[in-house]
Amino acid sequence: MNKSIFIILILVLFTGLISYTQSEIIQDSSIVEPEIKPETAWVYLKGDSLFMIRNSLGPFSAVERAEMISRHLRDIYEEMEVVEDSFSISNESNTSIILYKGVPIMGITDKDIVDVGQTRSEVATLAMEAMRSAFSSRLKKEASSNTIRSIGITLALILGLVIIIIVINKIFQRINKRLIKYEQGLKRKRKSLFRYLAPKGPDYFFTFLSKLIKWALILLVLFFYLPLVFKYNQYTEHLVNRFYDFITEPIIKIATSFYEFLPNLFFIVIIILITRYITRVMSYISREIEQEKLVFKGFHKDWAKPTMNIFKIIVYVFALVFMFPFIPGSDSPAFQGVSIFLGVLFSLGSTSAIANAVAGIVITYMRPFAIGDRVKIGDTIGDVVSKSLLVTKVKTLKNEDVTIPNATIINGQLWNYTTNAKEIGIILHTSVTIGYDVPWDKVNELLLKAAKNTPNLTRDLKPFVLQKGLNDFYVEYELNVYTKQPQKMSLFYSELHKNILLAFNEAGIEILSPHYNAIRDGNDSTIPESTDTRNPVEKIIDNVKGEKSK
Repeated sequence: MNKSIFIILILVLFTGLISYTQSEIIQDSSIVEPEIKPETAWVYLKGDSLFMIRNSLGPFSAVERAEMISRHLRDIYEEMEVVEDSFSISNESNTSIILYKGVPIMGITDKDIVDVGQTRSEVATLAMEAMRSAFSSRLKKEASSNTIRSIGITLALILGLVIIIIVINKIFQRINKRLIKYEQGLKRKRKSLFRYLAPKGPDYFFTFLSKLIKWALILLVLFFYLPLVFKYNQYTEHLVNRFYDFITEPIIKIATSFYEFLPNLFFIVIIILITRYITRVMSYISREIEQEKLVFKGFHKDWAKPTMNIFKIIVYVFALVFMFPFIPGSDSPAFQGVSIFLGVLFSLGSTSAIANAVAGIVITYMRPFAIGDRVKIGDTIGDVVSKSLLVTKVKTLKNEDVTIPNATIINGQLWNYTTNAKEIGIILHTSVTIGYDVPWDKVNELLLKAAKNTPNLTRDLKPFVLQKGLNDFYVEYELNVYTKQPQKMSLFYSELHKNILLAFNEAGIEILSPHYNAIRDGNDSTIPESTDTRNPVEKIIDNVKGEKSK
């Protein structure tokens, strides 16, 4: 290419200095071909003749000139993309030069148009149009053939891609069948650890991994295969380089960002290590306090774990504050806006949760109850099963689990039956209403008798009776007994009520409501005819003894 340009420049220089006559006859259908001189040569482009060179120029014969011009046109044809806008003519004082992209191709002087009968500019224009026409027609033919060829290659490549994907699917289908059998065999082994790690049910772990590998392989094939498909299509071949740019640019950007983030990552790792060390120390101290190996005066062991959790939250918050400036994008307006939005959302949506958490902290340090205590919270009576920062779980007398928010406990009333029962016992009390016709000392005697007949009550402290009220139609008596077993309250109340009924029935005293007593109209007594308090076994033994005595 450079050699041809150099020769053409020498040719133009000789044209300006030496007054040779170069006669070029443009072969066109509209031009009548004159008589051909003995020394002539045709200029060719890909087998098509363009025009004839009739004269020599300096040391170059007509044949050499034609060969040089033809060679130069072939080089241009191999390189050029747009032909129509690339040719131009530069008219000088005595020379017209045909240019392609600013590079001279050939020169025409006034001496060269003597035998033609046309102006120098017209001859140069005809020569340029002959070149342009030859290039255009040739490129159109090759473009159509290239289009057909590229379509065929593209379809063949797409078919090859489909075949590759089908082959991959077939291979992995066979692999999956063997993997399923192998995994089933592992699950059937009793001593195989895989039985506990593998998912339960019809899903298989190995086939899941196989699917991941299969899709990764397909994506890898597409990554290397699609640019090959794009390359042979004239409409998509420019996308080949951009296809890799779409992938490499994000990877390079991520790698660069990670490299720049390494110093900040070092600080974050240091902060995390320090935070973990501090929390481990606090956990160790908490365990020591819970096991009463480490004792602080006035600090109860059940405060250890919640106190440790509170300090952990404080440590984590400070660690997050220290790490925040080193987090990528923390100084961006988007990150700050999202942080503010999440903070507001958390504040508005967690009002009740925060109230329960604060109540849980208060309950922890107030110590109104402990795990296993029999309590009454509102209308719920049962044993405390667990307590957390937000809720307290109680198992009722009917073996029901009730979850009570801590805020409800703080805002309501709580009865603890276990705390004092361990020391002096709690007082179980029940009331009866007896008419004024029954002497009060008789009622007291019967109630104390019922308390005495109730088993498992505390005998260290004697039961007592209170006259709670003198109402219009009756006197209200309250029987009080002691017990150190609050978990058996329901059973003791049942036994106590039964013994009260038996004592009053044996004495012939009715326990009636005042209204029923006031409108008494001669109905039969409500006292059962039989007041035998013996259990069925005792009755059988007594009957046997009676039969033997007879």
